[in-house]
Amino acid sequence: MKVLIQRVEEARLFLKEEELKFIGKIDRGVLVFVGIEALDTIQNLYSLADKIIELRIFEDSRGRLNYSLKDENLEIMLLPNFTLCASVDKGRRPSFEKAASFERAKEYFSLLVKIFKDKGIRCVEGVFGAHMIVEAKNYGPLNIIISD
Repeated sequence: MKVLIQRVEEARLFLKEEELKFIGKIDRGVLVFVGIEALDTIQNLYSLADKIIELRIFEDSRGRLNYSLKDENLEIMLLPNFTLCASVDKGRRPSFEKAASFERAKEYFSLLVKIFKDKGIRCVEGVFGAHMIVEAKNYGPLNIIISD
């Protein structure tokens, strides 16, 4: 699994159809792009959720990264993003051989959203397999890549 975590002041999500359709927004929190790979397991999802919830990427009064999403009771926006699974080791066209099948990735993404919600995290979720527009105000910027 590969994820890109961005600390944001706010993020808004739209579905790209003939007209943009508003899906949801978060205020201060994290925007997480999720790439699910063929070898990922359900246990990977639980571990990833715990890591993101406990990741200390929010500053205390001294400017030190001491607070987590959970500590600050913040929000998360989860976006399915299979292109994170791309390999560009050969040639110029990305290969997606490591990505999970559409059905499995969709199932795992839905489960990941459920895990966050079950842990009490307010979550806005992207639409699996759809073209989306994301507007984000990155704070920092602070971006972290996790590859499990």
